Amino acid sequence: MGISIWQLVIILGIVILLFGTKKLRNVGGDLGNAIKSFKKAVKSGEEEASNEQIVKKEDGRVIDAEVSKEKNENKS
Repeated sequence: MGISIWQLVIILGIVILLFGTKKLRNVGGDLGNAIKSFKKAVKSGEEEASNEQIVKKEDGRVIDAEVSKEKNENKS
């Protein structure tokens, strides 16, 4: 039904023969760097989003929830 350990070993052996260990090591390093930079970008994006929310509150701007509340109070 599934792939056995021996089938994985054979596939790994064929891949090593085709590409060589040096090229596979380079691909692994590039993939690791890409994942690291992606995580860094996500983290900085989250920090910017939280900083924007703080700036909006400090500027005295009205948040959407407060706008709808004020509109409802004005209608009464």
